[in-house]
Amino acid sequence: MKKWRPVKSIQTKVIGLCINKGRLLAMEVYGDSGEVKGVRPLGGVIEFGETRETALGREYLEELGTTIKMIGGWRTFENLFIHEGVRGHEYVFAIGVQLADRSLYSREVIVFSEDSGDASTARWFEVDALREGKIELYPTGLRSVI
Repeated sequence: MKKWRPVKSIQTKVIGLCINKGRLLAMEVYGDSGEVKGVRPLGGVIEFGETRETALGREYLEELGTTIKMIGGWRTFENLFIHEGVRGHEYVFAIGVQLADRSLYSREVIVFSEDSGDASTARWFEVDALREGKIELYPTGLRSVI
């Protein structure tokens, strides 16, 4: 598993808030020793020349092999953080999404590959537990919008 570090520039990211029956679909975030530090919704970096809508659709297609329907309005926030001693800075666009592949709603565990080739795991997490801080939710500031 490749150790992830923030880049030394401001990134612009997009995430989809897929909530079903009080649970948020989120992927596990690991520390260097392999422990789960927290979770974050699926999404990724907006590439140069891409709209946020196109980027989010691309990310879900790459990660889960499904198209999405975006619902509600966009939320935007700034995320300043430190991961394994390295400072990161990003602007995050978040929006509610519905999955076209309805079978994903019944899967407790969804394993997929990141761009790096590393396997990632997504699960459904209780929104109440995330709001209460029982499970660390990334990016910082997201707890207030779910």
